[in-house]
This record gives sequence, C-alpha cells and structure tokens, in this order.
Amino acid sequence: MKTLDKAKTWLDSAVFDQKTIEEVQELINNKPQQLEEAFYKNLEFGTGGMRGVMGAGTNRINKYTLGKNSQGIADYLKEVYPNEQHKVVIAYDCRHNSQEFAYEVAKVFSANGVQVYIFPELRPTPLLSYSVKHLGCHCGIVLTASHNPPEYNGYKVYWTDGGQLVPPQDKDIINRIDNLEFKDVNFNGNNDLIKKLGETEDEAFINDSIKNGGFNTTEEERKKLNISYTSLHGTSITIIPKVLKKRGYEQLHIVDQQAEPNGDFPTVESPNPEEPAALKMALELGEEKGSDLVVGTDPDSDRLGIAVRNLEGKLQLLNGNQTMVMMTWFLLEEWKKDERIKGQEFVASTIVSTPLMQVLTESYQVEYKESLTGFKWIAKLIKDNPELDFIGGGEESFGYMVGDFVRDKDAVTSILLVCEMAAQLKAKGSSIYEKMIELYVEHGYFKEHLVALVKKGIEGAEEIKQKMIDLRDNPLKEIDGEKIVLVEDYLSRKAKNTQTKETYDINVPQSNVLIYYTENGTKIAARPSGTEPKIKFYISVNAELKSTKKYKEITEMHDAKIKRIVKELSIA
Repeated sequence: MKTLDKAKTWLDSAVFDQKTIEEVQELINNKPQQLEEAFYKNLEFGTGGMRGVMGAGTNRINKYTLGKNSQGIADYLKEVYPNEQHKVVIAYDCRHNSQEFAYEVAKVFSANGVQVYIFPELRPTPLLSYSVKHLGCHCGIVLTASHNPPEYNGYKVYWTDGGQLVPPQDKDIINRIDNLEFKDVNFNGNNDLIKKLGETEDEAFINDSIKNGGFNTTEEERKKLNISYTSLHGTSITIIPKVLKKRGYEQLHIVDQQAEPNGDFPTVESPNPEEPAALKMALELGEEKGSDLVVGTDPDSDRLGIAVRNLEGKLQLLNGNQTMVMMTWFLLEEWKKDERIKGQEFVASTIVSTPLMQVLTESYQVEYKESLTGFKWIAKLIKDNPELDFIGGGEESFGYMVGDFVRDKDAVTSILLVCEMAAQLKAKGSSIYEKMIELYVEHGYFKEHLVALVKKGIEGAEEIKQKMIDLRDNPLKEIDGEKIVLVEDYLSRKAKNTQTKETYDINVPQSNVLIYYTENGTKIAARPSGTEPKIKFYISVNAELKSTKKYKEITEMHDAKIKRIVKELSIA
C-alpha cells in the first residue's frame, strides 16, 4: 500500500505529463510487480552517478527524476557560489532518450538562471570531464548508462575540477535533492541561456589527448602499426579516429557494422569490453587485416578493451588488470626517459585491482596511492595532493586515466597510449604480450579473475545484501588450503590480522567491500556494484616466475587454482 500511495502521487496532472500519468496508471491497473520495482525506493547515486532502468517511477530514469537532480544541483550552486553566473556543460551518449533527457536537464538548469553549454550530438564521457575545466564550468552532466543493457540510462555529475562528485559535495547535493518534491522542479527553460557547442571543444580535447598520450614514437613506427577498432555502437566513433589520424596512425580498420551509434547495441549481447564476446567482430576484423592490435570502447568511451598478438601469433584479449599494468609501465618508462621523475609523482589504482600495480610503480621510485573503486576517488587523490604530479592510474574494470587533463577514465587517450606502446615495441621486434611476460619475470607473476553475479530487482538486491552479511558473520578461515591472515572490512573501516588478532583503522571513506588475504598472497574481494544489480568477487593469485619459458606452465597452474577458489566460494 505504501508503494501504491507513492505511485498515485504521479497521477497529478499539475506536475506530471499525460504520457507519464498513463504509464503509471497502467502499472497500477495491470502490472503490480513492475509497479513495486518502479516505486519501492528512490534511485540512488552510486560509484558512477545515478543509473537505472528507464520508465516512470521514483526508482527509474525519467525526466522527473533527472529534473529533480538538476533542480537540486542548481539550488546548491546558488548556495555555495553566490553572486556568480553559474555554468554547466552537458553531454549525452547513444542511448535511447539520451538526447531528450539532456535537453530536459538543460531546461531545468536554464530555468534557474544557469548558463548551459550542450554538445550538438553524442560525445564521449571523457570529453565532458575535460570540458568542465576547459570551459570554466561549475559542474558537468553526462547522460549515459555506460556499458549497461539497452533499457538503462544514467546521469553522471562532475564538479569544478572535472572529477565526479565526492564528499562533501555529494552528500550535500543528495540531501538537497531528497528534500525536494517533484512539483518544485522548474522545467520552464530559458533558451537564451542554452548554447550549443561547436567543433572548438572537440579540437582542444584532441590536441590535449595527443599531448598527454603521445610519446617519442617516430612517424615511421606509427605508419607501420596495424590497428582494428570498434566503438560498439557508441560515442568514441566521433573522436578516436580523428585522434589516431592526427597522430599519424594510417592503418586503422573500423568495424563498420558497429560504427553507427545505436542504443539497441544490435550486434552484441552486452556493449561492455569487459565481456570477451563484445570484441568478437573486432577480433575477426583484426585477423582478416593482420592487425597488430585490436581496440574497442564501451558506449560512452570511458572503458577500453584491447587484444594483442600472443606468443603463438594469435590475437588474445588482455584483462583489465593486464591492460592497466602495461599502460602504467609504458608511462613510467617514458617519464623516466624524459627525465620527468623528480620524486614528486604518483600513480594510483584501487583496492580491488592487481597488487602488481604497487610493485611496478615503486620499482621506479614513484609513490603509489590506492583508493576505493571508482575513478571519482582517483580524481580526489589528485585534488587532495596538489603538490604531486599524477602520472596515470586505473582500475581492473578496463578503465585508465592518462595524466591530469581529464579526471575520469578516458578510453580515447588510453587507446592512443596503447598504440604508442605497441608501435615502439613492434619497432624493437617485441610486442605488448612479450613485454608483459618480461614484467612478470622481473616483478612476479600475478593473475586476476572477476566473477560478477547478476541479481536483478528487489529480491536480487536482498540476495546481494544477505551475501555480504553472511561473509561478515561467517568469515572465511582458509581458501584453497591457505590460511586467511588478514581481513579488511571497508564498511566498518577496520582491518584484522587473524594471526595476531591485532586490528587497525582503514583510512578511506566507508564502502561495502570485504577483502581477504591469505598466507601465500592470494587476495579475494567481495563488493556489490554501485551501478549495476551485481555482486562482484575479485580474485588475485601470484607466484614467482623464473623465466619466460615457464609462463605457460604457471598460467595453467594458476588458472586451475582460480577455478578451485571459485568452486569453493560457490560463485560459479
């Protein structure tokens, strides 16, 4: 009855349009399950902003939930930046309703006296992050659901530094939004305050992408690199070919069937480069064209997937940790060559990513910093450490940030960086894959694996919640025959050494993450996703690799170990 009463408030024609009223009435009359899903809670901000299924309801993405967000932000801007002309820049992706939602959001901001800049068509998320600082805006909004299924859309918020919302702004803004009613939202836009951007912003981003992602690669080396690329029906098609062409990469083959933006993502089951099947067509094109490198992005172009030639000459996908490690190595090496490492630099990654990031970074006498999952936390590290130069950083979920000109994961510049690395290594008779194995010999072999269990709807949310409760109430004592020696609970912000019984504080913001470490260095993390109906398990194992000849043997051994762990945890 509580949900029904909540839904009936959406039948008010003084607040909601006729189409919305009819949709809600249909839910009330004929679809009780969907009604419950649509209204049982308010859609919340997670690690990547607000993301959800489109439709009528408080737990859905629609013009009213987005309008309420925008009204709350506009009110907050007036409060914290009084007597200023407030400015916001808005971008949107290829998804259904993204353009319409973008203009509804623009109406609300302009109705509140905010100067709005909006891109004339779909654009990558990193370009939005860049534009916040470049245009001197107070905030930025991008309408996107990243790599989620077609029925989703979302709303990411960026602040003055170009990074996503973090404390204290996020809670202050959320409180203001929660205290609003839908009748408080002003949709009466002021067209005089809405300005479409031209190509100038694109050109500035392209130039800075090349400046930050291009390193000491000769014209001849770039000409010889053979690349196959897919945008997975998303936004990167508007920028990446231009960046690579301007940098001098002439052998670029594009998957034509996936080049046209399409919110249905008709050629893939999931437009997520984390899923190997998403890059199937790009891999086929790469084999046909004899490519050295295959690259692809998710729909809003913040995540990238890559495939390189393995020791047998076949194209092989790298996982997110491997891609991140290789880009970090290349950046550190190039900074070292250019004598830019002065002792005031740092690299960043996240608590669920490979431990190899820290080992590799510190081998260059560069500081390593670790954050919670999500690039907003990496951006916050940059903001909180202005005395340090940020070299680069990433996380296991196929995201990377090159330098400090964009403060979110950036597949555009990252792909350029990968091309530079591949071109240089090819010129030396080597490859990304061979160099990766050399790094394993030098620093230790690390193997990671992700299991993501999808749990949709109200029941799914309860299952995820209960799974985390069970892991805390009945903690693991051992895994694969290895004793657990350390448990980190980021919800209580406490860590416990199970051998000595000592506890210590974890000095990061609270988060629903639990991490186990074994006596042999195995690491297992459990974490509900902040943007999808999933609970994720991150497994990391490691060992010494004495020579490149032992690589295949040790990989098979650790693949078997990971399978045993997955089975033991009952998460297959």
